[in-house]
Amino acid sequence: MIRMIKTGLCLAVCAHVVMAMGGQMEAGAYESGPVTEGAVVRGTVTFNGTVPAPKEFELRRYPDREFCGALSDGQGHRLLKEVTIGPDNGLKDVVVVVEGIERGKPFTFTDAEVEASLCQFLPFVTVVSDKRRVTVFNRDPVSHDIQGYAYDQAGVDIVLHRPALHTSGTTDIVQLVKGRKVFTMQCGMHPYMQNWGYAIDNPYYAVTDLNGSFTIGDLPAGTYHIKAWHPILGMQERVITVKPNETVTLDLSFEAK
Repeated sequence: MIRMIKTGLCLAVCAHVVMAMGGQMEAGAYESGPVTEGAVVRGTVTFNGTVPAPKEFELRRYPDREFCGALSDGQGHRLLKEVTIGPDNGLKDVVVVVEGIERGKPFTFTDAEVEASLCQFLPFVTVVSDKRRVTVFNRDPVSHDIQGYAYDQAGVDIVLHRPALHTSGTTDIVQLVKGRKVFTMQCGMHPYMQNWGYAIDNPYYAVTDLNGSFTIGDLPAGTYHIKAWHPILGMQERVITVKPNETVTLDLSFEAK
């Protein structure tokens, strides 16, 4: 089931996309409360193997090649870098999530924001809260056509195909089917513009920085299922047990596909 509702024009240079991840957790299922003697999970995610080459797109095949060519390889190509490696093989853009936790620190998630700038969607990986919004701002003097896709183990659904994002923008409400946590956005006019998102339903998450580092704090004592997701390299899962005031180190490594 895919439902789209047009709700008029934004006053800003933006498109509002409300991602309601149907069936994940009922409203109010996560309970916020004081956490005493909370634990910390921290670690580093690294990459082993040959780094995948960026995808190449010939600028001459797409509109606005002069403006979008401000970022190019100097030989008429735009490059889409999907795997970013930092110092000591740290892997950037991995979403690390504690799954299934129902009570803990306050879940004060603000709307996620994605920016279209120099014909690229930034950040490459974003996190959205269940039943919250992604706001897409167009900073470019050219139009963009946002297409969205949601993924699960069974395949892919197109969840959003909207008119070109002009300076006025529009607002759409999108209801995703049960079980969708991963989605991607792409510009139909400039296919090298791509980014990814992961939906969360509690505040215990982190996205790795350029060093591959992450920290998740104020975790109540207990045993938890941890997921680490990268849009290109896949998913890893671990089970950890934390004690009050304990700091646990969880290091992960992804292999080249």
